[in-house]
Amino acid sequence: MDNFFLQLLNGLVASMLLFIMAAGLSLIFGQMNVINLSHGAFYLLGGYIGLTAIRQWGAFWPAVIVAPLLVGSLGLLIERFLLRRLYGGHHHLQQVLLTFGVALIMSDLIQWNWGAYVESVPPPAVLAGQWPLFGLRFPIYRAAIIGFGLLLALGLYLFMGRTRLGAIVRAGVSHSQMVSGLGISINRVFAGVFAVGTALAALAGVLGAPITTLYPGLDFEILILTVVVVVVGGLGSLKGAFFGALLIGIADTFGKWLIPEFSLFLIFAVMALVLLIRPSGLFGQEGLGA
Repeated sequence: MDNFFLQLLNGLVASMLLFIMAAGLSLIFGQMNVINLSHGAFYLLGGYIGLTAIRQWGAFWPAVIVAPLLVGSLGLLIERFLLRRLYGGHHHLQQVLLTFGVALIMSDLIQWNWGAYVESVPPPAVLAGQWPLFGLRFPIYRAAIIGFGLLLALGLYLFMGRTRLGAIVRAGVSHSQMVSGLGISINRVFAGVFAVGTALAALAGVLGAPITTLYPGLDFEILILTVVVVVVGGLGSLKGAFFGALLIGIADTFGKWLIPEFSLFLIFAVMALVLLIRPSGLFGQEGLGA
């Protein structure tokens, strides 16, 4: 039972990191109708920028601010000069090719700049200890990740559902002409959404680095898991991203613990089972950005 409870906590940690990633991807797809296969590259870039910031300033918290800001700014440039001409449902293939090309270029640039070594990132000193929890000792940093993921989920829910700006963002795809008629620039809305989505990926990269380490190829590994989460939860649904991340994160953790040889198979088996029961995902019918 002790091992079971410990793995459950580790599964929640993995779920919250996946949710931060999937939330950014769901925002970009749900509000912009853009398929972004470079999302994993933004995760890895954020982690390496965070690593550089930690080495430069000797503190973890500046990295949490700097990495999302820099990667979000890069996202603005990519949206403005590359993606903006490919909006619309009939451009999905071009979006896939473009964002996959961006991912490959960024992967090579990351390896050229930071090398091909596995880099470990220490957690912040204030969160470096362990808590006694039901007879176990659980790292404080991992517990903080769970708490932060829950707070982020609540914040995004309130922002999208209870604020005027959230309503504008939700209306950007399905009622773009109405939004434009109100004097609101759709291009600026989409640029802001893409920047926030890429910043969330970078934030996940910084927060996840002390747990997963950083290495070339991690971008595509995390992208696969994130896409599975988004598909299971329902394309474009933040609520689906949260519960999909819980399902996949816990399944992945217990799969690696119980049947490590088939852990990846277990993830796709869960996805297949969900899609057999609900072809649009857990919350795919409730509207984009729900």
